[in-house]
Amino acid sequence: MNQENEKLSIAAKIKQLILGAPRNINDPKIFHKLALIPLLAWIGLGADGLSSSSYGPEAAFRAIGGHAYLALFLGLGTAITVFIISYAYSRIIEHFPHGGGGYIVATHMLGERAGVISGSALIVDYILTITVSIAACSDAIFSYLPAGYQHLKLTFASFMIILLIILNIRGIKESITGLAPIFITFIVTHVLLLGYGIFSHIGEVHTVVTNVNQGLSADLKTIGFFGLFLIFIRAYSLGGGTYTGIEAVSNGLQIMRDPKVQTGKRTMVYMATSLAITAGGLFFCYLLFNVHPSGTKTLNSVLADSLFGSWSYGKAIAVITIFSEGALLLVGAQAGFIDAPRVMANMAVDSWLPHRFAVFSERLTMRNGVLMVGISALLLLIYTHGSISALVVMYSINVFLTFSLSEFGMSRFFIKHRKEHKEWKKHLSVHLTGLTMCVTILCITIFEKFLEGGWLTLVITSALIILCYIIKSHYKKIEEEKKKFDDLLTSIPVYGERNNTPIDNKKMTAVQLVSGFNGFGVHTFLTTIRQFPDFYKNFIFVSVVVVDQGVFKGEEGLDEHKKHVEEELKKYVDFARNLGIPADYRFSTGTDVVKTATDLCVDIHKEFPRSMVFTGKLAFQEEKFYHGILHNETSFTLQRNLHFLGIPNLILPIKMD
Repeated sequence: MNQENEKLSIAAKIKQLILGAPRNINDPKIFHKLALIPLLAWIGLGADGLSSSSYGPEAAFRAIGGHAYLALFLGLGTAITVFIISYAYSRIIEHFPHGGGGYIVATHMLGERAGVISGSALIVDYILTITVSIAACSDAIFSYLPAGYQHLKLTFASFMIILLIILNIRGIKESITGLAPIFITFIVTHVLLLGYGIFSHIGEVHTVVTNVNQGLSADLKTIGFFGLFLIFIRAYSLGGGTYTGIEAVSNGLQIMRDPKVQTGKRTMVYMATSLAITAGGLFFCYLLFNVHPSGTKTLNSVLADSLFGSWSYGKAIAVITIFSEGALLLVGAQAGFIDAPRVMANMAVDSWLPHRFAVFSERLTMRNGVLMVGISALLLLIYTHGSISALVVMYSINVFLTFSLSEFGMSRFFIKHRKEHKEWKKHLSVHLTGLTMCVTILCITIFEKFLEGGWLTLVITSALIILCYIIKSHYKKIEEEKKKFDDLLTSIPVYGERNNTPIDNKKMTAVQLVSGFNGFGVHTFLTTIRQFPDFYKNFIFVSVVVVDQGVFKGEEGLDEHKKHVEEELKKYVDFARNLGIPADYRFSTGTDVVKTATDLCVDIHKEFPRSMVFTGKLAFQEEKFYHGILHNETSFTLQRNLHFLGIPNLILPIKMD
C-alpha cells in the first residue's frame, strides 16, 4: 500500500510539473493575478490578428496577378477595413463588458438561433485559427530549411499544437508570458523591415506612383472600370484572412484586468494600429520592391532577402525576421486556445453544449475546451496535410459569417433604440459599413473557394449546429422534468413545531449533497427519511460553490454565487427543522466538484463519525451512450473516493421518464 501511495505521489508530482500546481480559489486576489493588462492582452489576443499579416496580404497580392499596381489600393483598403471593424468591435465591448464575442452579440441582438449559428461558426473558426497559425508557422520556418527537411513539417506542426495544449492547460497568463519574447522580436524585426524598406526607397515613391497611374490608365482602356473593380474586389476578399482575429479581443474580455472595458478598448487600439501598419506596409513594399513568388518561399521571405541581401549580416537578419514571423503565428494560435473554450463555456451555460465545458480545472483554465479544440485542430492539420491555401479558405468563411451576424445585430440594435442613443446615426453608419464589407468578403469567398475547401467548413459548421440543437433538446426535456419536481416538492406545506435543537455529533447523521433548493434535493431528502425512518437524528446539507464560466466575472461574481448557494442551503435547513429534524449546512468553494466534495465530506465525517453521505442521481429508463457525456458521473466518482477513504455513501436514484 505504501508503494502504491508513493507511486501515486510521484504521478501527482509529474502531473503538477507538467500542468502546474492547483490555484487557490479562496485567494481574494486570484482574479487580479490571473487578469491580463493591455500589453499582455495585445500579445495573447492581438497576436492572432497581427500574425494574419503573414498570409493575408500575400493571398490578396497573388490574386491580382499581373495588375501589381493594385497593391497600393489593396494596402489602403486593408488598413481602412481593419480600423472600421476594430472600431465596431470597440462599440461591442462597451455594450458587453463581460465579453461581447459573436455568440453573445448574436444571442442578445438577434435571438438564440442566430446565437447558436454564430457560436458554432466561432468554435470552428478558432479551431482553424490554431491549425492555420501553426501550419503557416511551419511554412515560414521551413521556407529557410533545405528541401530534404520538408517532410518533417507536418510532424513539427503537430508537436507545436501538443505543446500549446499543455501550456494552455497550465494557464493563460503563463503561456502568454512565455511567448512574449517572440512577439517582441516580431515587432522589432518588422519595424526594421517595413521602416527601412519604405524610407530607404522614399526617392522611388514618385516612380511607383507613375507606374500606378500608367497601369490604371492602361487597364481602364482595355478591361474597363467594372472589370478592374471585379479584379480588385476579388483580391480584397481573398485577402480576408488579414482581418481574422480582430474579434478575439472582445471574446476574451473576461480574462482582462479591471476596468475591463478600458483594458479591452486599449488592447483593440494596439491590435488595430499594429495590424493596419503591418499589412498596409507589406502591400506597399511588395509594390516598391517588385516582389514575386519564388519556389517554396513566402512573399515575405522574398521581401526580406531583397531588402537585407546586400547587408553584411543581411542573411541572418532576414532569417530572424521570417523566423519571428513564423513564431508569431505560434503566438497567434493562442487566441484559439483562449477564446474557443470560452465560447464553448458560454454555450454550455446555455445548454447548447455539454455542461462540463463550462467547468474550470484546478488551474482555473477551461481544460475540457482546451483539449477539445486542440485535438480538433490536430485532426484538421493532419487531414489537410497542413495546406495553407485550403485552411485559409476554410478559416475566412466562418470569420466573416460571425462578423456579419455581429454587425447586423448591432445595426439592428441602434435602429430599434435610436431614440435612446443621441449618436445612433454615427454608430449605425460604422456598423452598416462593416456589415457591407463583411458580407461582400463572405459571399465572394464562398463563391470563389466553395469547391476548394469552403464546402467542408460549411459542412462542419452545419453539423455542429445540428449537434447543438440535439443537445439543447435533451437538456430541455430534463429541465421540464425538473420543473415538475420543483413544482410538486418545493412547495410542500409543513405543519408542526419547528425543531431548533442543535445538531449532536454523537448521533447518526445523514450528509446530503445538494445543488440548489430544488425538487431533486427535496426528493432525495424525503426518500432518505422514508427508507430510514427515525434512524438519522441529524441532517447536514452540503454544496460545492463551483467556479465555472457562469460565475467567473471577478471577485464580485464569486461572492454573489457564494451568497446564493448559502441561501439555498438555509432553505433545506428550514425545511428539515420544520419537519422536526435538527439540521445544519456546510459548503466549500472549488473548481473540481468531486475533489472539493470529497474533502468536505472527509471533514464532516471527522466531526460526525456516525454519518453517511447521500447523493442523488438521474436514472433513465434506457441508458444511452451520450448520457455519460451530457451528465457528469459525479455521484459514482464521489462514491468511489469516499468508499476508498472508508466513508459510507449511498446513491439514491431519481427516475426520469
